[in-house]
Amino acid sequence: MEISAALLAGVLLALLVVVTVLRAVRIVPQARARNVERLGRYQRTLHPGLNFVIPYIDRVYPKIDLRERVVSFKPQPVITEDNLVVEIDTVVYFQVTDPRAAAYEIADYLQAVEQLTVTTLRNVVGSMDLERTLTSRDTINSQLRGVLDDATGKWGLRVNRVEIKAIDPPQTIKDAMEKQMRAERDKRAVILSAEGNRQSQILSAEGEKQAAVLRAEGNRSAEILKAEGQARAIDQVFQAVHQNDPDPKLLAYQYLQVLPQLAQGAGNTFWVIPGEVTSALHDVSRAFTEALPKSTATREGPSDEPTAQAAEDAARAAEAAEAAVAAAAETNTAHRIASPRSAPEAAPGRDEQRSHHASG
Repeated sequence: MEISAALLAGVLLALLVVVTVLRAVRIVPQARARNVERLGRYQRTLHPGLNFVIPYIDRVYPKIDLRERVVSFKPQPVITEDNLVVEIDTVVYFQVTDPRAAAYEIADYLQAVEQLTVTTLRNVVGSMDLERTLTSRDTINSQLRGVLDDATGKWGLRVNRVEIKAIDPPQTIKDAMEKQMRAERDKRAVILSAEGNRQSQILSAEGEKQAAVLRAEGNRSAEILKAEGQARAIDQVFQAVHQNDPDPKLLAYQYLQVLPQLAQGAGNTFWVIPGEVTSALHDVSRAFTEALPKSTATREGPSDEPTAQAAEDAARAAEAAEAAVAAAAETNTAHRIASPRSAPEAAPGRDEQRSHHASG
């Protein structure tokens, strides 16, 4: 029995030593920290690695995470300057830089950061209207970060970044904003359509202008070529006439052929016979009545029968010429009677023509 009691005491002593050693050694992981109190008073902070404390005298508190943390707070109702309630969801990025201050300067730094974020957010957004709130997220983020960083510095915290995750206005405001956006899109569509139509009309006008210019240049070139052709034709006719040296009888005959074309117009009710008609008729009649110069073939004719036939034809032609002269004279007389202003000037010419034809 005595042996068993001594063995039990030895085992208990060994266990006490093991427990004491275990309580004296503290291993802290990387990016962690633990505060140590000795007899109820802060003594030091254990850093990452192997640390020794006095067992049963030093008290080691739970680990404090030194890494940057991301905390998302639930949406908070905030009233804007124009008295609209919006739900704002925020995200805060912070880091513990002083484990002692985080443990002894504030009871719960997470709750403190949340409440400070809400109050600061209400102060910042309360001075903005809804439209500015929706379009000024960067401004709100920077103001929140500045206020939180200044307030949490004494707590051993550093706020690195504050982000607004969502801003939810009331449903009625959402509907109104959707209608406004739809109206803006329709407006932009109409403006773009009008710009497209204007550009299309401008391009069409430019195309028509260029086409008209090219068409005018083509017409001008065609007219120039046509005029050059007519000029060349007239020049060739003029050269041919002068080279062949036609007598006045041929010209008078051509004049009588062209004269009837003066009355071919659809709107002509009467036409004036020029005074040169009688002289032209006189030349034609004289051409048929005067003896033509005999050619070599005529002088060598064996009989007089062709000469008699030619004389008969000449007589008939002379009679036809006299009838044409008389008809032209009568028409000219009627025209001069219809125009009294020109009658005195035309009468002497008619008498001279009749006397001239009578003598002929």
